[in-house]
Amino acid sequence: MNTPKIIMSEIDLERIERLLESLPANAFPGRAALEAELDRADIVPAAQMPGNVVTMNSEVKFSVSSSQDTFCLRLVYPKDAAGEGTISILAPVGSALLGLSQGDEIEWPGPAGSMVKVRIEEIMYQPERSGDFHR
Repeated sequence: MNTPKIIMSEIDLERIERLLESLPANAFPGRAALEAELDRADIVPAAQMPGNVVTMNSEVKFSVSSSQDTFCLRLVYPKDAAGEGTISILAPVGSALLGLSQGDEIEWPGPAGSMVKVRIEEIMYQPERSGDFHR
């Protein structure tokens, strides 16, 4: 499977890099994969973010092919991940969602180490699309 193009805002990149710098090297198992995604992302100003891309604090409807399940979760920073309906950027699937566009699929290491295929079905809410650039 080809790896889909990912787009990130300058704000999200800066905040995620600061978060990673604040954590020990072995703080979570998907760190290297998340850092690789940051390195390959196309970076744009928040005001120029396409409305069909998953950004931080987006509410995303996505499916996982291995289970045929569909989820609707908000992609958040770890400090906000305690609430129901959220997924942390540091969770394996959370890292996979960031920067994908509606309709994109990506294979990503799951929590147990096996590969899962994640598909973006719909972006229910995106802060940039709503004009909220400083969330």
